[in-house]
Amino acid sequence: MKLSIQIIFLFLAFSSCEKDDTSITEPENDNSMYISSVDISNYPEIFNSGPTFYDLEGNQNDFLNILKENGINTVRLRLWVNPSNEHSGFNEVKQFSQTLKTNGFKTWLTIHYSDTWADPAHQETPTQWQGISFAQLKDSIYNYTEKIMDELQPNYIQIGNEINSGLLHPSGHISNNYQKFKELMNMGITAVRANSTETEIILHFAGIEGSDWFFNQVNTLDYDIIGLSYYPIWHGKSLNNLKTKMQHLSETHNKKIVIAETSYPFTLEWNDWTNNIVGLDEHLILPEYPATIEGQRKFIEQIKILTNEVENGIGFCYWGAELIAWKGNQSINASPWENQALFDFDNKALPILREFKIE
Repeated sequence: MKLSIQIIFLFLAFSSCEKDDTSITEPENDNSMYISSVDISNYPEIFNSGPTFYDLEGNQNDFLNILKENGINTVRLRLWVNPSNEHSGFNEVKQFSQTLKTNGFKTWLTIHYSDTWADPAHQETPTQWQGISFAQLKDSIYNYTEKIMDELQPNYIQIGNEINSGLLHPSGHISNNYQKFKELMNMGITAVRANSTETEIILHFAGIEGSDWFFNQVNTLDYDIIGLSYYPIWHGKSLNNLKTKMQHLSETHNKKIVIAETSYPFTLEWNDWTNNIVGLDEHLILPEYPATIEGQRKFIEQIKILTNEVENGIGFCYWGAELIAWKGNQSINASPWENQALFDFDNKALPILREFKIE
């Protein structure tokens, strides 16, 4: 269903600065090319529930203000083609992108080319694109990407999300239909290049294992930045291995490199009845980074250090920064991530936020 006029008005008005909503300010916190980013794709839905947030000093403050005051310069948002509700759909992402730009953030869009989550195990073709010819599928990805570029004008754009196995399955499966995979990727890339000389293209792989093979497969594609997901629960518990792999990939392919997704818990407790994804000591890097407020801060401190030390490293993005238990602590269908958010169970900013400042 569509957002009511009232909700749209409130959402667009959500800004700490008295600026016209159609204006775009110069990006703030941008004294270098370093990307200090958070993914807050669920924030429009969370905002509608009316939560109150507090800054590091315990003062009630605007959510985007808190992010900006702590050095975050880029916001990453997912985009689904035709989701079951308005969330992460084109209209919502367009409105939120404008709000972010008005507030001085750069935008980074992760285009899932799906109606729902796209990841290494799931790359489902949007319902409205199913059953059409391959030529029509290529036209669809081009036209859709062109619309994104024309109306949303992101600073960074991903052609697919965690595309280890390709995108738009089965046609774009990288192992089963490699040539078609490349053709589909090229259509999205061409649409970006034809409509912007400034937007940078990211190709996003989840993890470390298999990344050499993958980036060899896409070596002939025209892109700017290698993106990696890194979660210790899934991708290994050695930050040294992560750093070594980042350096190797960026040198081999002569590309800038960014950690496109990462996160870490400040506790193994919970604040709603939705099972948390990270909830056991075996999910952590121990003893260096326990599930404590300080352990969470130190993890991201080290992520920032290593991305600075990698020759072509340009930054990182923290996934799920906003995912508090916004549906209430009795909900069984809410946030599986509230123990990894950047705010504690009282919605107070955590010390990890200080690590986003660019030195």
